Amino acid sequence: MYELVWTAQTIAPDSEALFGDGAAAVIVGFDPIPQIEKPLYELVWTAQTIAPDSEGAIDGHLREAGLTFHLLKDVPGIVFKNIDKALFEAFNPLNISDYNSIFWIAHPGGPAILDQVEQKLALKPEKMKATREVLSQYGNMSSACVLFILDEMRRKSAQDGLQTTGEGLEWGVLFGFGPGLTIETVVLRSVPI
Repeated sequence: MYELVWTAQTIAPDSEALFGDGAAAVIVGFDPIPQIEKPLYELVWTAQTIAPDSEGAIDGHLREAGLTFHLLKDVPGIVFKNIDKALFEAFNPLNISDYNSIFWIAHPGGPAILDQVEQKLALKPEKMKATREVLSQYGNMSSACVLFILDEMRRKSAQDGLQTTGEGLEWGVLFGFGPGLTIETVVLRSVPI
């Protein structure tokens, strides 16, 4: 298993906009030295799925003005139709089918995507608390969002006196959504605080 450690910095956050700008860095290592290195999460399993019939749902273009994205309005619906398949593949080997029993790091493409995931999986509202907090503070910062959410969850877990970096839970999922429409799934294990 790989260990995650990172730093993050926002650049000109704007609470009025859906999209924001931020930067984050992560160190991925293996077999940490306990007296020197302090891992925050363990990467256990990863997969990438291209959602069927999603070509052009999210297009990214690098232009003189920077990176631009074009999204079809049915992106939340495509996520809704495919999220449970990705979760089953990730958590069936661990005998986990109650998705309220894990911690959640979901890329906040926008509130509609988070609403669709919660509805499809019957998630309790607190499962997306860290995700919604980062979205409200910084907007959708593309890939950097998930690192901000991991850090928010770790910080809040410590502040609340919980046993692990994952809201006191052992297992969690990190979801990212990207061009095509790709669904990135990462099974995480939290570490003791």
